[in-house]
Amino acid sequence: MIIAVIDGMGGGIGAQVVNALREELPTYIEIYALGTNSIATSAMMKAHANKGATGENAIVVSSKKASIIVAPISVVMPNTMMGEVTSKISEAVSDSEAFKILLPIMPENFEVVGVEGKPLSLLIKDTIKIIKKEFNIK
Repeated sequence: MIIAVIDGMGGGIGAQVVNALREELPTYIEIYALGTNSIATSAMMKAHANKGATGENAIVVSSKKASIIVAPISVVMPNTMMGEVTSKISEAVSDSEAFKILLPIMPENFEVVGVEGKPLSLLIKDTIKIIKKEFNIK
């Protein structure tokens, strides 16, 4: 099983997700750090992802291999993350057959009605619960 964690800018969100996944899930699960830039990839690799790759093509190719994709919701919105998320990235993530867990961390001038404003630490805990439940992981 491959979990692809996608992040951009400084990679802080992705690094926290990778760290929590590594602590909570069995070691046979591979975690890919997919950064829109090298700083984001590096941050996720320091959090102990198995493999890392950077840029549009890496995200497009690796999204096809993933069983699960975890990312901020902005990854499916072109031109977000200060322009780091391209249309090809958004399309690849949306079209991937992977189970997608999108963290409701909104870019500027977006609001999703009905989404509870939880802190990132609780969103990550919810993410792990969903993965364990959906994929029957103990």
